[in-house]
Amino acid sequence: MIRQIVLDTETTGLDPDSGDGIVEIGALELINHVPTERSFHTYINPERRMSPGASEISGITDEMLADKPRFVEVADQFLEFIADSELIIHNAAFDIRFLNAELAKISEHRIPEERTFCTLVCARQKYPGAPASLDALCRRFNVDLSARVKHGALIDARLLAEVYLELIGGRQPALLLVGAQEQAIIDAAGAPVHRQRARPVPLLALISEAELLAHRAFVLAELGEKALWRLVA
Repeated sequence: MIRQIVLDTETTGLDPDSGDGIVEIGALELINHVPTERSFHTYINPERRMSPGASEISGITDEMLADKPRFVEVADQFLEFIADSELIIHNAAFDIRFLNAELAKISEHRIPEERTFCTLVCARQKYPGAPASLDALCRRFNVDLSARVKHGALIDARLLAEVYLELIGGRQPALLLVGAQEQAIIDAAGAPVHRQRARPVPLLALISEAELLAHRAFVLAELGEKALWRLVA
């Protein structure tokens, strides 16, 4: 079984070294590349004011965060949810830097960046020169953005899950339209169902008839009548 966590954060600003902190964490679970019903979401009181730019992007205000828990109060629940799973993050260096700054404040072990899969890096490698923001990738893969009025950690994590599956080869049928019978097979086998489709146009043979005859002549002449290759030549 492959367990991964798709994760996103919202922050007060851009630099944890200057005191900026996390104000929202959204994460959801993938099992064998298929989203489950398990997720983690929380708002966090950063004990400092939101920057105007960050508030404009996320829609999160200081008033909204006033009664929310501090990071130390949700850290154990968050760490239990992600466990030792690989983390799928868009611009992983940014989120991991903030998470590690918060973890350092409460003397928790840092999360190594090597434990992450960065969809931003992957997209830039796969589509060099093309826009690689989450919005741009959603448009490239026809992922519905209608629910995303503002940036939000859990909403963005859900969008990122679809983008990630496209980046690694296409959304699994179970992502949106899995049936009860297929889900039972997934649960029993621990892997998503893959259905092989016949090619509409068969591939052309890579070996010509002349090459095949030449190979047979070589096997007979050089390796003898009892050669194992004679059986297939």
